[in-house]
Amino acid sequence: MKARLAVYKEHGKPLEIVEVDFPAPGPDQVLVKQFASGICHSQLHQLHNPRTPLPMVLGHESTGEVVAIGKDVTRVKEGDRVFVTWVPGNPPKGFRPAPATLTVDGETLSSPNVFTWGEATLVHEQYVVPMDANLPVDVTAIIGCAVLTGVGAAQNTANVQAGDSVAVFGAGGVGLCILAGAAARRANPIIAVDLSDEKLEFARRFGATHGINAGTDDPVKKIQDLTGGGADFAFDAIGVRQTMEQLLPAVRGGQLGYESGGTAVLVGVPQTPATLEMRLLLAERKYIGSIGGSSRPDKDFPHYVRMYREGELDLDALVTRRFTLDQINEAVGALERGEIAGRAIMEF
Repeated sequence: MKARLAVYKEHGKPLEIVEVDFPAPGPDQVLVKQFASGICHSQLHQLHNPRTPLPMVLGHESTGEVVAIGKDVTRVKEGDRVFVTWVPGNPPKGFRPAPATLTVDGETLSSPNVFTWGEATLVHEQYVVPMDANLPVDVTAIIGCAVLTGVGAAQNTANVQAGDSVAVFGAGGVGLCILAGAAARRANPIIAVDLSDEKLEFARRFGATHGINAGTDDPVKKIQDLTGGGADFAFDAIGVRQTMEQLLPAVRGGQLGYESGGTAVLVGVPQTPATLEMRLLLAERKYIGSIGGSSRPDKDFPHYVRMYREGELDLDALVTRRFTLDQINEAVGALERGEIAGRAIMEF
């Protein structure tokens, strides 16, 4: 089939829309005609990295319909509706993702493992997860990254429980999903930290009980004041030096012979080194990472869908901007300028 894709051909230049003649799937591949794709902040890291090999295709969360499958594919069949995600659904032991590639006019377009910024995608079967035919196909596109990363960080990586105190640095798409995941577990208090009062107010729709503007207040001190010494869990959904360094002192220390300390969870993709006050670890605080929210899509996606259906995860509110494929550079610019509250999607 023929389909259009957004391609990043030259560093510092806009993405280009090209028409691609998709080949038949390989033995373990699935060809998907897409309905919608999320526009994730992590794609900015790829676009801004001068070492990124070009030309490149981007995107890693979407919904679509299976058009064709390879001879060895067993997870889905033609006509199925699916989520596309960058985390393998239920990989066998030893599974190693290979770059996703397409050849166009003699050039090889590549992506680390999936690409979704286009009308179609060709992926290994491990990166598609069957979805119910009666689900909406627009807002659910962000389950493949924003939701699995954010809700998963709260519920899988940290295993937040009722009554735990939670602080989240960054009220973007992933941060809001962390808040929702903690709220669904009945955590309290749930503290959002951001530089925008508008985003902090928006965060209350996803479970935040308190908001701290880090531009006007010391977030660590405010978190300590609100929690009586530090949160049980603090999450960094940004990954810049300042927030990575604030994360550990934002959680409580342990009490010798009584209980261990709180846990700092790094979720945002770090772009710089950071310096930690190592003495804080001696009070049995923990500093851990979370990639993809420790999610296993085959197990977790049905749970995330249930949360959406039961009102614990308001995807309709979380998706605040919609773009077409031809507007992809406008979408990237809005993301770079911090104009996207929640998550933006492309609809095809």
